[in-house]
Amino acid sequence: MSDNALRLIEAARVAAGFAHAPYSRFGVGAAILMDDDSIVTGTNFENASYGLSLCAETVALAKANSEGKLRRVVEIGVIGGMQDAAGALTGGDIVRPCGRCRQILNEAAQLAGRDILIHCASGDGAHHDTLKLSDLLPHAFGPRDLGIVD
Repeated sequence: MSDNALRLIEAARVAAGFAHAPYSRFGVGAAILMDDDSIVTGTNFENASYGLSLCAETVALAKANSEGKLRRVVEIGVIGGMQDAAGALTGGDIVRPCGRCRQILNEAAQLAGRDILIHCASGDGAHHDTLKLSDLLPHAFGPRDLGIVD
């Protein structure tokens, strides 16, 4: 695992400790590396109506956008798993962004003009992989299709 991947997964793990997941008990953390080497984090935020819940990746991207940094996204780390009684993540399956998050990440990627690296890890941290966004969401629709970016 690269140094950036390790940094991002650890920052995502810390963020996941703040997950608001009282219904599923499945916590997710995300950490975005910006082009200035800063990191922006997010965590999932569930809602009793489920459909209004927010994913960690979209929370982190919205936070980056609120700081004027949406076009500065370089890489993202994502970790998730069931929460134990203390809120720590467990589980051995690698967690990857859902389809909605992939599409939201594509927005940032196209605006930034780069193929974002996505570092994904299991809740227990024992398993991980790194993928390009274009591998997770090939032939994506985005700002480029609307003539907003080249």
